[in-house]
Amino acid sequence: MMAGGAGREGLGAGCRDPDPTSAPTPASTPSLSLASESLEPLQDLTGDGGVRKQQLRPGTGQPVPPSSSVAVKYSGYLGNWNKLFCSNGNSKYPRLMKLGKDITLWGLEIGLLSMTKGEAALFVLAPEYAYGQRGCPPSIPPNTTVLFKVEVLDFIDSEECDAFFELTYEQRDRLPLEKLLKVAATEREFGNYFFYKQCFKIAKDRYKRALSILGCSSSSKAEQSQINASKLLLFLNLSLTYLKLERADRALKYGELALEMDQGNAKALFRCGQACLYMKEYSKSRDFLARAQCIQPFNRDINNELKKLARTVAAVHLLAHGDLSITYKFWEKGQEHCLTSRD
Repeated sequence: MMAGGAGREGLGAGCRDPDPTSAPTPASTPSLSLASESLEPLQDLTGDGGVRKQQLRPGTGQPVPPSSSVAVKYSGYLGNWNKLFCSNGNSKYPRLMKLGKDITLWGLEIGLLSMTKGEAALFVLAPEYAYGQRGCPPSIPPNTTVLFKVEVLDFIDSEECDAFFELTYEQRDRLPLEKLLKVAATEREFGNYFFYKQCFKIAKDRYKRALSILGCSSSSKAEQSQINASKLLLFLNLSLTYLKLERADRALKYGELALEMDQGNAKALFRCGQACLYMKEYSKSRDFLARAQCIQPFNRDINNELKKLARTVAAVHLLAHGDLSITYKFWEKGQEHCLTSRD
């Protein structure tokens, strides 16, 4: 949800004073009535009382970096927490927002930079750190102190990516491999984030973007090995993502690309087996899955997929021939098992 005025994207976009350092007229300071007596006292983040924080729950890891894209749950209030003016609390998967671009409230940025992943906190923002002397009509009156309840769900530091995509193609070509690998890894991290939020099309695009960064080749065997290792992970990611998108042909393509780099990769063999089963290429599916099982004989997912294949083949044979005696063999935990269409 937008923080002030319909049609504005992000938190605070278009609603701050042109000069956030202009001196405000006196404004009343609301109390933190949502906070319990057992919570930590207010922390003055700016030294002038403009941004004050009360931690509700600690997080883990490093604080949010200034160049991050963050996923947060937030609610903004006026008065003593009795008038909600913005919230994304009903969103199952809050979108990633870029600090300084999507989140433009000065005080909220300062607050987020003090937080870690999983942390929840309350913030009191004086007018000069929020919507200024003008406010943001009609939601926020002039010279108003606002309050925010914020939870940091996740964040990705995109500093390297931001800098990379501002370069010309010629400048990118001159970057050291270490830098390229880091940018590609960050793009893959974005892809993973969107994948786990079930935004598979966006995840696919981020994985492909990472692959495009790794399009270079190296005369150094050691450097090429690093490039191939990064590509392998992306091929596996893309194979699984295309399975989720029900594009088995593309899933097979990227699974086979992974196998070109590592013919004994059980994940790649498994993805190819899944794709072939989806495309009703049962013999190829069994070949891929059997090879995966030889490498990981006790892998539950592989064994379950072989059972699924066996049931599918038995059912297809039954429909085609009406033969209840068809038997399909598969291996699990080092032993041969038989499945008939009666099973």
